Amino acid sequence: MRRCSDCGYFEPAGAPDCARCAAMVDEIVEGGWREFLEREFGTTEPPDERLIAEMVVDEPDKHPWRVVDAAYDRLTCAECGGKLSRGPAGCGPCDLANGFRYTAIEVDRPGVPPGNEHSLRVNLAVTRRPSGVSASEVLLRRLSLPLLLDGHLPTRGKAHATKAMARAGATEAELAAFVYSEWRNA
Repeated sequence: MRRCSDCGYFEPAGAPDCARCAAMVDEIVEGGWREFLEREFGTTEPPDERLIAEMVVDEPDKHPWRVVDAAYDRLTCAECGGKLSRGPAGCGPCDLANGFRYTAIEVDRPGVPPGNEHSLRVNLAVTRRPSGVSASEVLLRRLSLPLLLDGHLPTRGKAHATKAMARAGATEAELAAFVYSEWRNA
């Protein structure tokens, strides 16, 4: 794990507030999109990407989650004007798209414990769309990203203990210390 030169958090835990960390989070999704396009379509142009994105979101259960998330990023919400699925909580089309994203395929990366990819996916989704989620939940999700990206996965007990600490009012420093020490040894 490496510290971000802009915000000081372990990369990319400074997202969504740190632009550098937020770009790293988005790149996790974008990398999956580029691999998908190259593998399935070869060279594409932006207008083609939009058509492909529409196709992908019509069948989210047939594509990897990174591809689905990136496809939604290429579509505009008719209600809020933002990237579809990333608008504020309460935006009907974005809420619906955000729910559909979870039907996409999850495959754990080689060398990570089973369930790591699901945790990574959920934590990225919360970090990329923090509205409608408590500040403590966003904090826990973003703090865990560096460890999940490194292939760690907390035990159920350690994950519950972390949430309990947050609910009891633990400071950000206390939560970070617990996550970065205890989750590595899970």
